[in-house]
Amino acid sequence: MRRMVARLSGALAATLLMVSMAQAAPAAPAAKPQDLYAQNGAVKIHYVAEGKGPLVVMIHGFPDYWATWKPLMATLSAAGYRTVALDNRGYNLSDQPKGEAAYAMANLVGDVAAVIAAEKQKDAIVIGHDWGAAIAWNAAMSRPDVVNRLIILSVPHPAGMARELATNKAQQEGSNYARNFQKEGSEKMLSAEGLAGWVKDPAEKPGYVEAFRRSDFAAMMNYYRANYPRGTGEAAGPPQAFPPIKVPVLVIHGMKDTALNAAGHNGTWDHVAADTTILMIPTAGHFVQHDAEAMVNRTIKDWLDERR
Repeated sequence: MRRMVARLSGALAATLLMVSMAQAAPAAPAAKPQDLYAQNGAVKIHYVAEGKGPLVVMIHGFPDYWATWKPLMATLSAAGYRTVALDNRGYNLSDQPKGEAAYAMANLVGDVAAVIAAEKQKDAIVIGHDWGAAIAWNAAMSRPDVVNRLIILSVPHPAGMARELATNKAQQEGSNYARNFQKEGSEKMLSAEGLAGWVKDPAEKPGYVEAFRRSDFAAMMNYYRANYPRGTGEAAGPPQAFPPIKVPVLVIHGMKDTALNAAGHNGTWDHVAADTTILMIPTAGHFVQHDAEAMVNRTIKDWLDERR
């Protein structure tokens, strides 16, 4: 009996020792984000990757760079996703080809497809904000083979945008900035410090200024020259037909956005053959991923987990 008690006491002591060692052992450090590159023809695209799991490709807008997605990358990589965030062509560490034609939408969609291929995946969850959202919409329509889920921040479906430019005075006035950007020489009015003026986080702002100093301001304007609709009102032209989007879509919009009218999202569901979710956030502006960071990140994570 005494030998049995001794054996049990020894086993208990060993168990307690292992528990104690496990509790004392430091957690394994999280893998650092990787700087990687993809090739689309002659253009090299820089992107940052983090985590393991289903591939999520994030595309920024103007004026921005890959780091706008840091909080969402952290949320999704911790939840078991492989997150990658591009520097769009013309920005930061990606190549900066010259000329308006280099920024035609087909080339921008090709950059996204090149990143997915560089990750050795056939398709991905695609998330975009501002110009990144316009690219994401077009990727889902022109390259449906590479998009399996679509998440849009701020920018209406092209059909909704065209409708608002034709009929909505508020959107027409909100687009005046884009008309100015389309003018020759508009890039001469830009500076790295001015472009980073919207960044509220003092810890992040120096990174933005540095990224914009490395960027090509004419390239930024070429997004507008090559792709932004030029006509308004009667000059907007007849409605264009778009192929239906066949994957689930999540749209998030900050209703204080002065560049993009919330009404543009009306009827989005008419262009999507899968489930469509729209979240309107009345307290957020154009940079909704920052103005309502916690809500945006939680919503995206939960929406993706539900469709995993």
